[in-house]
Amino acid sequence: MASIPFSILDLAPVPMGSTAAQALRNTLDLAQHAERWGYHRYWLAEHHNMTGVASAATAVAVGYVAGGTQTIRVGSGGIMLPNHSPLVIAEQFGTLASLYPNRIDLGVGRAPGSDQLTARALRRNLTGPDTFPQDVVELQRYFQPAADDQAIRAVPGAGLNVPVWILGSSLFGAQLAALLGLPFAFASHFAPNALMQAIDIYRSQFKPSENLAKPYLMLAINVVAAHTDAEAQRLFTSVQQQFINLRTGTPGLLPPPIDHPELLSYAAEQAGINQALRYAVVGAPETVQQGLERFIAQTQPDELITTAQIYDHTARLRSFELTAQVRDALAQQAAPQLV
Repeated sequence: MASIPFSILDLAPVPMGSTAAQALRNTLDLAQHAERWGYHRYWLAEHHNMTGVASAATAVAVGYVAGGTQTIRVGSGGIMLPNHSPLVIAEQFGTLASLYPNRIDLGVGRAPGSDQLTARALRRNLTGPDTFPQDVVELQRYFQPAADDQAIRAVPGAGLNVPVWILGSSLFGAQLAALLGLPFAFASHFAPNALMQAIDIYRSQFKPSENLAKPYLMLAINVVAAHTDAEAQRLFTSVQQQFINLRTGTPGLLPPPIDHPELLSYAAEQAGINQALRYAVVGAPETVQQGLERFIAQTQPDELITTAQIYDHTARLRSFELTAQVRDALAQQAAPQLV
């Protein structure tokens, strides 16, 4: 099994009893620790009208994290492109790339990142055709060197070649990423059903481009690590509760963990949470290592992006630290043995 980079996907969770301001400070603190622990990139996700998520203004949050770190790549996982004009996003990420050269990623998705009422407030008009593929191509053009007769330019942006990723939770994203020859990140942390088929489509249909010679696949996975399996399972109940609340139409702040995880089993089953969170590795370091070994062997990704919605910030830091230790153990295991 080859050694692969590990990255972090952050929704800047707002726990009960806390604030969005504190959540964003926690995000920067985690990113600074992640940089020291050797994580490859740190992405923030766009969600709207959700009191438990503080990263709605994703480009602003990316700039905050990039400005407080030195070397780790920072980006969007992702920008929901139907909510924005491609020119605006090109200007925002062109500005970020100008301020933090060779450190900014732009992951774009097709979903609204919100409910329909909120999507209408964001976009004003939902009656038009799905123009996501055309919008991605337009966005890419803004990052290419501007032609002398080009009427509209992204300033900053033109000529910066900001890396564009396609994010997906279905087969559509895999097909588009393959067609355009772009790196692809699949949201297996909450949409596991199409994972294996999406991987096959992306790799088999991939067309080399000036951006990428061969497929590059990053997979998202929930990883909650603690000193014992029992403690990790307890911490994991926060995200289980959050998913249940979302599925039952009552989204809110990230709830504290409960001491008896088995009490959630029926509600989780009824809401389909166990299926949605199928790709979650929860436990002590040995358990996490075994789970990640199985997942990597099954899917053969080029990179993993891990996420952990944990109520207590100190426990969240510890989880990502333990996950980094597991990554290093996997890398050592994959290294050729010297005789």
